[in-house]
Amino acid sequence: MTLRVIQSGYIRRWILVAAAYAVMATAPGLLFEARAQSASVRGFVTADPGGESLQGVNVSVDNMTGGLTGAVSNGDGFFLIGRISPGRYTLQASFIGFVTYVDTLDIEADDRLLVNIVLREDALEMEGISVEAEREDGAARVTAGQQTIRPEDIDLIPSPDISGDLVSYLSTIPSVVLMGDRGGQVFIRGGEPTQNLTLLDGIEIYQPFHVLGFYSAFSSEIVSRADVYAGGFGSEFSGRISSVIDVHSRNGNKRGFNASAALSPFTTSGHLEGPILPGYISFLGAGRFSMLDQLASRYMSTPLPYVFNDIFGKIHVRLGPNKQMSVTGLKTFDRGTLTPTDDVFRRDDEVSWSNEALGIRYLVAPRILPILSEVLVSISRLESSFGPREEPTRISDLEQFNLAVNMTNFARSSEVKWGFFLRTPLTETVLGGLFQNLTVGRGAPTNVGAYIEPEIYVGGGMYVRPGLTVQTMGSTGDYFEPRLRLRLQRGIQQWSAAAGIYRQVTVGLSDRRDATNIFTAWVQTPSSEAMRSMHALLGYRVEPTPWLECSIEGFYKNMDNIFIGEWTAFPGFTTRLQEAHGDAYGFDLRMEVRRPRFYGFVNYGLSSTRYEIDPESPAVTNPGRFRPPHDRRHQINMLGKTTVYGFDISARWQFGSGLPYTPVEGFDGFVLMDGPVDVKNVRGFPRVIYESIPYRGVLPTYHRLDITVERAFDISLGAEMTVQAGVMNAYDRANLFSLDLLTAQRTDQLPIVPIVGLKVEF
Repeated sequence: MTLRVIQSGYIRRWILVAAAYAVMATAPGLLFEARAQSASVRGFVTADPGGESLQGVNVSVDNMTGGLTGAVSNGDGFFLIGRISPGRYTLQASFIGFVTYVDTLDIEADDRLLVNIVLREDALEMEGISVEAEREDGAARVTAGQQTIRPEDIDLIPSPDISGDLVSYLSTIPSVVLMGDRGGQVFIRGGEPTQNLTLLDGIEIYQPFHVLGFYSAFSSEIVSRADVYAGGFGSEFSGRISSVIDVHSRNGNKRGFNASAALSPFTTSGHLEGPILPGYISFLGAGRFSMLDQLASRYMSTPLPYVFNDIFGKIHVRLGPNKQMSVTGLKTFDRGTLTPTDDVFRRDDEVSWSNEALGIRYLVAPRILPILSEVLVSISRLESSFGPREEPTRISDLEQFNLAVNMTNFARSSEVKWGFFLRTPLTETVLGGLFQNLTVGRGAPTNVGAYIEPEIYVGGGMYVRPGLTVQTMGSTGDYFEPRLRLRLQRGIQQWSAAAGIYRQVTVGLSDRRDATNIFTAWVQTPSSEAMRSMHALLGYRVEPTPWLECSIEGFYKNMDNIFIGEWTAFPGFTTRLQEAHGDAYGFDLRMEVRRPRFYGFVNYGLSSTRYEIDPESPAVTNPGRFRPPHDRRHQINMLGKTTVYGFDISARWQFGSGLPYTPVEGFDGFVLMDGPVDVKNVRGFPRVIYESIPYRGVLPTYHRLDITVERAFDISLGAEMTVQAGVMNAYDRANLFSLDLLTAQRTDQLPIVPIVGLKVEF
């Protein structure tokens, strides 16, 4: 009871502090605007047909005497132009691929006009949309660690599914390491998978990637955009110390029905969308189911003992001209084994996980204030298990309720984002002896906090975004997390930088010594303090010609209070957990080419990650500084896409230097002495003895070429059919997935895989 009272006092204190910051930041702008008796114009921009929100639309008001001012619509299509003097104005909205919208407005003092704009597609410009519109995103367009990914970007990457997947594009980003075709593990700039914050419409998804590494929970059918922050993310994101993958889903078509169905050797999928109340309420549903047993396993030499699926649904409602609401739901399921089928000790072990997530988002732009308000309420759940299917030896359940209120105050040359949040993660874990020194069971570390982050234009093309997050994280304490993001735009050149401090209290534990065991247990941090990281990055981007863009970005991450499996040269059936710290640093180089008949990019990532056991942490052997098993030093990605006689041809080559592993010094036998044992007649278990310094060896390099060819055909009744053919791992590279050091048995990634796909859209 005492702890709850203390935490309640902290909660009230932080909310009051955040409210005071918000008032101090926004009140001067509101008072100034009131004294000037100025007017404003705001609204939402949507596309016709469909009613989808349009981001990046240039909206301006012009009094025809040089008094031009404007704004750019955000991810919800919202824009606000403030401090407009009375008079007659021309309102104009323009966006590539759409007919320019023009209207005349008579504005009086203190007017708060709400103008919702609908842009119609321009048939004359449709030929150039795929090239021109991508200039807002793209492989080389990175600002302070942030890259925006669109469905058209995803569809550029060859994949075994005719409908693209977000993870295919993530694998092309420098400093993003995937463990390969199996496992569903994504490491970003040295961070662990459980240190990445993944959101879908503001709902936290704990394990968004499927057991077969080609797939995630986010197909291009449902994605509107994904903002990936490899580091240095702003104050509106908290609770993770490495990166953010912020996915926004599409709204269903409010004017007509659309549907699609697709079949490939790996999956079957479909989607349906349309109006419930035309113009006001729409739905979007999508599902995907693995076909490995039915199709792929019949012609592949490598067994694929995996089952996975995902189901997505969304309802979007326009409640009025200035407010809207959406309900989003997601369910995923994965089961499989990464252990070789002839491993007599673990052949029955399977890993499985399922996500369940449901969220409500309410968005309103009050008429009398220059504010956009967002309320998010969601619940997320992850269930994981490992061991025999009927009696798993390890179980981990994580459930979280989340409430967030986000506000954006608009002024003429700046905007202020602020808000507060409440999270109640509930963990329940049974580890079956995996970590002997960890007390497991139920835990509920309530996380409450607030943030403020103004963006200020200081002139000369310089934008500054200082931020602060204050939060209490259960019994681990209260924390201030300052953040800073900078952007300097000078013609064709852009400089950007970011820095910040980040905390995380819910920890994902796994034993990285075994590549075939991807089970992760979620618990509250065993330490009295939350995990901490500090980020710093600096980037430069230049567009010397309209068809060429280049960028370079350097980064550094320092990590404290992280937890890893205790290092010992004798890996038995139990281990201990120990505290460590580490750092990661490197740089990314990117070059992107856009021509009318060709698109391509080349990027290179150099990174180095090091861990070190803290001196106070009890350890059997302290190895000093060492490379963790996800430390990939060099990565290269090359992509080219062109169209020949109506056929879209896409090829991608990727290279990764060898990952570290621990060499073997010898073998012995292990007998569990849990009572009187006749060691002469008990065989025991064979055991490998590793080197005393972990991960000093280097596995072979990874490289692969994927090629796909697609062609779309118009068929009857307004439908379109797309046919895909291609090959994954075209030159049949034997890329290593895992090496059993006890038996010297090698398990490879997927061999050469011919693919054929069919998709029909209505």
